[in-house]
Parts: sequence; structure tokens; C-alpha cells
Amino acid sequence: MPYSVDIDRKWQKKWADTGLYKFDPNKKGEKLYCLEMFSYPSGANLHLGHWYNYSLTDSWSRMKRMQGYNVFHPMGFDAFGLPAENYAIKTGIHPQDSTFKNIETMEKQLREMGATFDWDYELATCTPEYYKWNQWLFIQLYNKGLAYRKNAPVNWCDKCKTVLANEQVIDGKCERCDSEVVKKNMTQWFFKITDYAQELLDCLPDLDWPEKTKKIQTNWIGRSEGSQVAFTVEKDGEILKDENGDPLKLEVFTTRADTFMGVTYVVVAPESELCSKLTTDECKAAVDDYKLFTSKASDIDRMSTTREKTGVFTGSYAIHPLNGRKVPIWTSDYVIAAYGTGVVMAVPAHDERDFEFATKFGLDIIRVVASKEGAEDELPYCEKKGILVNSDEFNGIEMHAAIDAIVNKLATMGMGHKTVNYRLRDWLISRQRYWGTPIPMIHCEKCGVVPVPEKDLPVLLPYDVEFTPDGESPLAKCDSFMNCKCPKCGGDAKRDPDTMDTFVDSSWYEFRYPDNKNNDEIFDKEKIKKLLPVDKYVGGPEHAAMHLLYARFICKAMRDMGLIDFDEPFKSLVHQGIILGPDGNRMSKSRGNTVAPDEYVAKHGSDVFRTYLAFGFAYTEGGPWNDDGIQAILKFTRRVEKLAEDVSSIKDSDISKIEMGKDEKELNYVLNYTIKSATFDIDRFQFNTSVARMMELINAINKYQQLANAKPQLVRYAAEKLILLLSPFAPHMTEEIWCETFGNEYSIFNQKWPSFDESALVKDEIEIAVQINGKVMFKVDIPADADQAAVEAQVKADERLEKALAGRNIVKFIYVKGRLANIVAK
Repeated sequence: MPYSVDIDRKWQKKWADTGLYKFDPNKKGEKLYCLEMFSYPSGANLHLGHWYNYSLTDSWSRMKRMQGYNVFHPMGFDAFGLPAENYAIKTGIHPQDSTFKNIETMEKQLREMGATFDWDYELATCTPEYYKWNQWLFIQLYNKGLAYRKNAPVNWCDKCKTVLANEQVIDGKCERCDSEVVKKNMTQWFFKITDYAQELLDCLPDLDWPEKTKKIQTNWIGRSEGSQVAFTVEKDGEILKDENGDPLKLEVFTTRADTFMGVTYVVVAPESELCSKLTTDECKAAVDDYKLFTSKASDIDRMSTTREKTGVFTGSYAIHPLNGRKVPIWTSDYVIAAYGTGVVMAVPAHDERDFEFATKFGLDIIRVVASKEGAEDELPYCEKKGILVNSDEFNGIEMHAAIDAIVNKLATMGMGHKTVNYRLRDWLISRQRYWGTPIPMIHCEKCGVVPVPEKDLPVLLPYDVEFTPDGESPLAKCDSFMNCKCPKCGGDAKRDPDTMDTFVDSSWYEFRYPDNKNNDEIFDKEKIKKLLPVDKYVGGPEHAAMHLLYARFICKAMRDMGLIDFDEPFKSLVHQGIILGPDGNRMSKSRGNTVAPDEYVAKHGSDVFRTYLAFGFAYTEGGPWNDDGIQAILKFTRRVEKLAEDVSSIKDSDISKIEMGKDEKELNYVLNYTIKSATFDIDRFQFNTSVARMMELINAINKYQQLANAKPQLVRYAAEKLILLLSPFAPHMTEEIWCETFGNEYSIFNQKWPSFDESALVKDEIEIAVQINGKVMFKVDIPADADQAAVEAQVKADERLEKALAGRNIVKFIYVKGRLANIVAK
């Protein structure tokens, strides 16, 4: 039967009925946990990105299965989040209803892809059976001091009516709706990822991850070695005090403590509480206006070196601890409250940004580093070599040595010390939205914040909620949810109205798959010990600084809770590229350049579509869609089917007894070269070159078939190996050929992956080109081990040489081993 969608359905049913892909943890073979980043169950059909990720990772896992690995390959759905809630607001269909309907649709489509997922291990993050353990994990983090609540400036999307993590703000706009994001102070829940900043850095080099992704995480964590220095503050003519009645310390992180004596002003972040505390009544109106102005700029924009410098004076002064100089305290949006201490010391003589700011606002500029004694270097002087000047007791000290000298002096005063700073901020997980995991905390006027007892988990997300966004958490308007009793005192209390960032759901899901039906604990430790960490993780590079970082943090926190005994969740990581529209642009409905997989699959079958995705693109790069590529794969599959039919009557595939002549050796060479190359390339996700080798192999088989004395056993043998090699990409078609056309034992995926014979890759003869004055004239077969003298003799004896020389004389003969013979003739 020619390959079609009917073949797909036939074998999908057979695989399901026989439980071919059921995972048996006790099966022989080295365990291999293969996982794709799970998808959000949107209303649309599987899009091209799903197919590109899931079908080709499935191809990889199929090969590993045939190589003898016990492959665990689950699938689930990242089902909470804004899209379902926004869809509900637009259509009136409840998020729960639309999400479960979409899950049903997508599961059907994933099954029709023919992937090896074991659906017994399926999970969906929006079910109470899953999010119960989100809540349990939250409480464990809270008990360990890794979950806490504080008032902080946050990114607020007024259209989505929710807080966004820094990573969800792209060029000052919400990544979801592209609306302008503003800063807003709110009391929020955070996970203390910063406690693991150094370890998150230290473990990166040993990971088999793309270097670019490791670099992104390194930069995001942003380790800086420097010093923390402090100033006291004068406001309205008096020294400002802290809550203990001691002089308030204005602390600053700097990597240039050598320039400390050149500080001429200090800058605080406008959104910080400290800014309000430092602002005098006289300056309050100007500062408030400035805060409103800066609230609309993203952190990235604010830190841009090309952005015009703006700011206002707070009215207060910082007092330099070493020389007693009073310097004005300004507020400017190039300082961000969440980074460092939210305070910056400004040394305009030695920093371009500070110089630009000081010049604009007429602030002092004092040189304190010179390239050499007496030098009047152009300012700002930012070179990393020089000596201190205008620095009192530190004059003449080399700038790097001066860092130690100045910090040591400050340390004796309790005003400075060496430290390490990180760019990484704690993970803000509160969301003022409905469709997410309720935060399992209770607020009691008498007892404060109290965790929900574990026996009362899960805190169920109520169905009957008004979730139209108005800036208030939807759950806060649901009295039946909010009103509860305090677990400590039994008095009236309120639940926390916020839900968790959906990145919490995906930060540990890989641990739940192996024990997805466990109602008593988050997972059985012994099951996890057998299967985790994930051996191969595949997904988009856009998650480098969010999901992947959060998952690493949660893994380390779980380790420290005694739940697991390893450091990292994903041993090896692969990012798929992006398939563009036929016009070379990113696909979008507005451009009219989208590709609908369903249309191609319905017309040609899923195997043709899968094989084109493998052949048409470098997996990690992607590229523009090309319909001609589909036609090439259709032609290839027809040739494979014809070959299968041709050899179906040949029952003997034993090549051990046949005589290997020149032609047999040549086909055997191509076969073993294909097995070796395809195996190596599939293993490293270079699918396009592996399919190309298979196309070369069928060319070689067809060429050999035309010979009058072709050995039928070798043709059958080579054809069977080709079908085995192709099976990960075209599972339905090759199963049909293997079982029905060839009459072999079910299933092809229970067969061993082909191995190559190294000796077959050593050729007795090789073909080289013969050039005359750089122009190829003919080709000749020579012994593989022939030296120059032997090659020269054979070429000179070739009857074609005389005609090629055309009366010219040989001046010089050059042999490039294994490649060509070049004759210089005159």
C-alpha cells in the first residue's frame, strides 16, 4: 500500500493497541530521559514550531531507543497563564473550559504526529493534582527563608493589569500585549534566587549547553567584584538617622574605589523608598514630577549609554567619610532601585556617563587619577592605569593599589568593605491575575502571614470568579475564596489574593513526570534517583534567562531540602531554530506568510512533513520555508517505496558468503559510511546531513541494481539498513515497509540500530582527478596506498593522456595524495 495518512492511522492504532511506547522503568538498558519544553494549550492547531521541536526530538529519541537505551519520553501541558484568561475576557468562555478543550485537541494532534510519548505520564499544570505541589513547594521555600514578601517597585502592564518580571519586559513594553510598562510600588512575593547566584555561575561550565545560552545566563547573573562604601546624609541641615537612631548610611557598590576621593555628587533611583526619604519639602514637587516621568521607561532604556541624561536634586547632601565634603544627592533614572543598592557615587572626571551628567547640570568635576605625575589627561580619563592625584593621603599611589588602601581606611571607620555584587535580582512571583496557582498563604491581623497547613492543600482555584482586569487581583473579589480561618489562632483571616508566576509551574515539572499520579508526596525520591536529571532537553532559546535559570534554582533548592542528590536538572540542552516564512520573514498572519502543518500532513502524511523538517533546515538555525523541499522529500519517499518493492521478493540478506568485487565493495563502503555519518549526525541533532547521506545511499543502491551481475543479497541487505536508518524520521512508512512489504517481525522500533564496519570504510582503490595545467582532463582509479611514483607510472600509461597533452611535453608531475595528479605541460 503506497504511503498516505491511512498508513499513519494504521500504525498509530497498532502502536497504541500493543503498548509499544509504554515506558517500563525495569526494562534493560541505560536510562535516557528525553524531554521537550512542554507547550501552552492554545486554541489553534499545532503550529510549525511545535512540529519542528517535537517531531525531530522524537526522531532523536527513536534512534536512542533502537540503540538500546530505555527511553523515558513524556509530554504535558503548561496550562496556566495569561492567554486563556485574555481569551476568556474577550469571548466569555471560562479559562478552565477553554484550556481543557484545547488540551484535548492538542493531545489528539500530538498522537497523530506519531511520536513516542507515553501518555500515562501526561500532566497539565492547571489541575489541582499538579498545582497542589506548586503550593507545597512554595511553603517549603518559605520555611527555608527562600520565599518572602516585600514592598518593591515592579513592572506594571496596565492593559494586562498585572506585574511582569524584568525578563517579560521587552524594550519597555509587555512581551504579551506590547503595551507600555510603567513602574509601580507594590507588596509582592519573591523567591530568593540571589542566594544561589554564585553556584548558578559555578555550575555553568560543566553543562552540555549552547555556549550562547551559558553566556546569557552568565551576563544575567552579572557577577562584579568590588567594594561597598558608605556616606552619611545631611537633610535640612541635620544628620539623617536610621530607625535605630544611628546616622543613616548611604551605601554604594563600586568597582572603582580608587576614584572615591573624586566623588562630587551621589545619585539615587527615583522609584526607591530611599529617594522619598531623602527628598526635602522644598524639592518634593520636582522629584514627584520626575518620578512620574521616569515610571514609563524600561530598565533597559534607563541604562542605555546613549539615552539623554535627566535628573533632579533631592535637596539632601551626602557627607564624604574621608574628607568631610558635602556633595549633592540627585535622583536620576539611570540608577535602578533593584540593581546593587539603588545608589551610585558619581565621579565625573573618570566616568563618561557621570561626566555627561555633571556637564549638563553644572556639577563639580575633580580629577583624582592621572596617567602619570603631572599629566593633564583629557577628561573624562577612564583608562585602567595611572596614579592618584588630588586625593590627600593617597596621592601618588598606583590606582589598583589605591583601591585596597582606601577600602582598608574606610573599613576602620565602619564605612566600607570589599564585596561581590550580582546583577541578578530575586524572582518576583506574584501575579494579580486569575488563571494561575493560588499562593498558599493566609493573612491574619493577630498572627501575621501564616502558611496554609499541608493537610489543607491544595488551595483550590475557584471557578466562579469575576476576572475582568481592573488592577486588583480577581481572587480578592471572591469572598468565598478570600474569607477563611487562621490556622494558628482560629480567628477570621484572609487568603492571599495573588496567583503565582506561571514560570513556577515549569520550574520543576521535569520532576513530576516520572511520578505524576502520586497524591501523597511531590515525588518518590527513588523514582527520581533512577530517571533524573534529564539527559536531553530541547526547546527555544528565548527561555535562556527565565525558565532555564528558574529551573536550575529550584533544582538546587530541592537538593538543599534533601529531596534530590544532584545539582542540575538538565544535563544536555539543544535549542531549535526558527522556521521563517517563504519570504524569509518571521511568520505572521498579517504578512500572509504562515505555513499550516495540517494541510501538508493531510495531503502527504506526517512522515513526509517530518522528513522535510529534518532535511530542509539546520535544526539549531532554522531558515525559510520552501515548498520545493516538500516535493524533493515526496520524490525521495517514492524511491524508497519502489526500492522496497523491488527487494521484497528477495528473501536472503546474508552477505557473509558473497564475493565482494569492486562494485560490491563500493556499495558496501557507501552503506557503512552512511550508517556512521547518519548515526553521528542524528546524535548531535544535525538531521539535515543525515537525511542527505540516506539520499546518497539510495542513489548508490539504485546504481548497483542496474549491474547485470548485482548480488541480490547485498541489495536486500542495503535496503533493510536504509529503512532502519530512515525509521526515526518516517516511522509510519518504514513500519509498513518493514512489517508488510519485507514481511519482517513487528516492530521496526524493536530492532537494533545499524552498526558500521570500520574495515569497509578502508578503500582498496580511490578515484583521483588528473589535471593538466590546472584543468581536469580525466579521472583514474588508483590503489589507495599508492605513492607518487606508482601514481605517475599509472597516469603516464593511461591511453587518455596522449590526447589530453595534445603534443605538449610533461615538465613536472605533482601528486596530492588521495585527491589529484597535476601535470605541468608545455
